[in-house]
Amino acid sequence: MADTATVDPPATEPALTTKAERTRAAIIDAALRLFFERGYDETTMRAIATEAGVSVGNAYYYFASKEHLIQGFYDRAGELHRAAAGPVLATTTDLTERIVGVAHAWVDVMEPFRGFAGKFFRNAAEPTSPLSPFSAESGPARAASIELWRGVLDGSDTRVPKYLRDELPELLWLYSMGIVLFWVHDRSDGNARTRLVIERTAPTIVRAIGLARLPVLRATIADLVALIGELKTL
Repeated sequence: MADTATVDPPATEPALTTKAERTRAAIIDAALRLFFERGYDETTMRAIATEAGVSVGNAYYYFASKEHLIQGFYDRAGELHRAAAGPVLATTTDLTERIVGVAHAWVDVMEPFRGFAGKFFRNAAEPTSPLSPFSAESGPARAASIELWRGVLDGSDTRVPKYLRDELPELLWLYSMGIVLFWVHDRSDGNARTRLVIERTAPTIVRAIGLARLPVLRATIADLVALIGELKTL
């Protein structure tokens, strides 16, 4: 699939009500256009300010660095994703349908940003980068995304074992990061391969949650969940 030629805001973008919100959004829009045209490394804050029609000082007032601009992009993508996922979560309690719908919603939301995001996420995959979705700088956006996945679970009719309840939203977020990585390399029309992966893996996840209630597997899965918890503290 060819890269998108422009970065246009999706129709579901939240309304901006204050001058500060509009200025902040204009700076993010300008940055995304320049990142797409020139690349992340070649784009300066001065160029972003000029593109946005604001002073350099004003750009730095809203975003201390290019890295902070990426966090703004994460925040916007999260808002758009939650808005796009809302209709799915409001109309079904089937967990497979909820996972598929929310994951498809992310693919839909990211389509206008594909030309930029595909290149950017390759750089963000560097573990030590503040641009990484796993970094401390990305904490707020990551927490908001995990809460979305918590809502996917809480509104479903699937019984989640008590010992998995607290950890499962983050595990689903990690699953979504795997989808992101696949999407970055997917060049099929309409992201068909990514959508197929979503549709085939979601039922497996739901079956695994059901199997987690079986006594024969409970101890093993509980040990794995405990290990993940310990790793996060190191």
